[in-house]
Amino acid sequence: MEEAIKALAIGSAYMAILSPALILWVVFHYVSKINKNKNETLVNIAQAIKDPDQVREIVDQLNAEKKPTDLRKGGVILIFIGFGLGGFGFLSIPILKSVGFLVSSIGIGLLVAGYIYPNESEEITKAVESFEK
Repeated sequence: MEEAIKALAIGSAYMAILSPALILWVVFHYVSKINKNKNETLVNIAQAIKDPDQVREIVDQLNAEKKPTDLRKGGVILIFIGFGLGGFGFLSIPILKSVGFLVSSIGIGLLVAGYIYPNESEEITKAVESFEK
């Protein structure tokens, strides 16, 4: 019986040590699989479409830069998530008060960062003009 418990303990230790490597392998495997499928799809579309301008347009749309996220919106969302966790902490699980405070603090930081570092070109122009005055 002791040998079985000892073997279980050693096996659990190996699993605990090797599980992060397994998780990383799974993530990288599926990311590479998704990229491979995306490239194959592009080749199939390019073969089906005879007009090269349409192919370039599709590739440009896929490679276009994404619109940056608005830090202010994310900050407000995190603030209220933190308030919700804190409220739940007052009602049932006391540790959630601390977690709620932490999440709200991160949300406040994002909100402040959104006002300090505007990401829209119009906002940047307005900030530069107000600084020059």
